[in-house]
Amino acid sequence: MDKIKIVDLYCKAENSSEILKGVNLEINKGDIIAFLGPNGHGKSTLLNVLMGDPTYKITKGKIYFDDVDITSYTPDQRSKLGMFLSFQSPISIPGVVSMDFFKMALNAHKDKPMKMFEYYRILEKAYKDLNMDFSYAQRFLNDGFSGGERKKNEILQMNILKPDFCMLDEIDSGLDVDALNIIAENINALYKEKQSTFLIISHYSKLYSLVKPNRTIVIIDGKIVLNEDGELAMLVSENGYSYLSKKYNIRITKQQEKQSVLGTCGNKVI
Repeated sequence: MDKIKIVDLYCKAENSSEILKGVNLEINKGDIIAFLGPNGHGKSTLLNVLMGDPTYKITKGKIYFDDVDITSYTPDQRSKLGMFLSFQSPISIPGVVSMDFFKMALNAHKDKPMKMFEYYRILEKAYKDLNMDFSYAQRFLNDGFSGGERKKNEILQMNILKPDFCMLDEIDSGLDVDALNIIAENINALYKEKQSTFLIISHYSKLYSLVKPNRTIVIIDGKIVLNEDGELAMLVSENGYSYLSKKYNIRITKQQEKQSVLGTCGNKVI
């Protein structure tokens, strides 16, 4: 992947008004982007639309992956291109063994099924890198897992697939300090290995201090309003969105402010 280009993108969910309202954005290979915005302003929606979630309907605009129009591509087609989305709230799938799920996902990206010995070697390393006991591989996917274990499972899948473009939706929420450090180490390791591109939603400055973004994108009311360097993410985390109002004259309406409940997380009511 060299570039993802989003052109004048509008979308809505079923029986809803427009959520994204003309998003224009270019994401380049090797970018680590902090994706900020008050709650309910379109961050998760954009990630899901980029991944092809059929829950959302694109009403206008295009998405390009290396100059190929993927606007109508299905999630599995986008995944095979090297796109990956970690969910904000990963679900459990009783009856589906974790190691079988990961193997199916990995083989879906290959012309020939991977040999079992090679797969076990990759899987064992992935669990070791996340400081997870290998016995988790034999359990049903996320069934009975804590919130932190589910988030680690998302990163474990990322490590197995080694995607070119990784979208992480609040991967740090609900994690203790040790788990957060481990996840950050794995993000940095994949970046070093493949120079993968990351689009990361987080309300916490801690993650951005460990995984240092080179760009900060801010979305307000379904539109990209700022495209600045990585330092902006830390400034917003420390000072809240009132900083944007004072520095860039960006106004968040009272109704929009109430959607943002962050306290010290970086999005606080102005």
